[in-house]
Amino acid sequence: MKKDIVSALVEATTAPGTSLADATLVIARIEYPRLDPEPYLARLDSMGEAARRVIAEAADATGDHSTAAGIRALNGYLFDTLHFVGNRDRYEDPRNSCLNEVLDRRTGIPITLSVVYMEVARRAGIHLDGINFPGHFLVRCSETPSSPFLIIDPFHGGALLSEHKCRLLLQKHVGSDVAFSKSLLAPATRLQIIVRMLLNLKRIYVHMRSFPQARDVTELLLAITPSALSELRDRGLLAYHLNDVTGALRDLQTYLRLTSIGEMDRDTREEHQQLWEHVKTLRRRVAALN
Repeated sequence: MKKDIVSALVEATTAPGTSLADATLVIARIEYPRLDPEPYLARLDSMGEAARRVIAEAADATGDHSTAAGIRALNGYLFDTLHFVGNRDRYEDPRNSCLNEVLDRRTGIPITLSVVYMEVARRAGIHLDGINFPGHFLVRCSETPSSPFLIIDPFHGGALLSEHKCRLLLQKHVGSDVAFSKSLLAPATRLQIIVRMLLNLKRIYVHMRSFPQARDVTELLLAITPSALSELRDRGLLAYHLNDVTGALRDLQTYLRLTSIGEMDRDTREEHQQLWEHVKTLRRRVAALN
């Protein structure tokens, strides 16, 4: 992983404001190292201006200046005029996690379509928040400070979801493992959104056995969440699969040392035992080279 990508993501994640586009385009550089973000930022600006005009024209035509009416007009622009759509056929395609590809192909997964939705809405004068809903990223919007918020699903054409539909969505994606509560609809921070995007991408790369790219993702995750010990472990395991003996030993030994403090449950003890076997194998490799 090039240091400039790591530093660019840290800068984009900690910059003032709420913009997600800069950080998301940095993530896309894992697949497209020479990606120039400026044309895509300019396209979002143009889309935001167009959306602002569409929203204003709809309000003038109907006399309805509510935020809900603005959301309906935004949906018409993004999904009826521009034809953005959820990529159900190739959901696991890593291009769905790259904002440049999502803008070019006008398709993606819930979180990247939500990023497009929020970035265009912000430029059009509508403030939205992301929701780290289990299994399916969503967006929320408060009509006024005193009114209930709207839950929006950009993956399904900007559908407005009731609490009942959110419960059904939770059941569909995670079953009974997670009980529904309104805290699941809380706004997500920019950092939480970027971390979720990276975790999605890492899972896809591991499934594809694209271990170099998966390790790049762990580098980015550790850069923005340095205390994430699970990412230190995963970086070590990925190095192990890539025969990077030095990197694997460094990360796995550090992980084992840091997580040995305090009591461990059965699963953690079993994990430690498996990781120590990896460490022993790596040490034997090092000894054989000397």
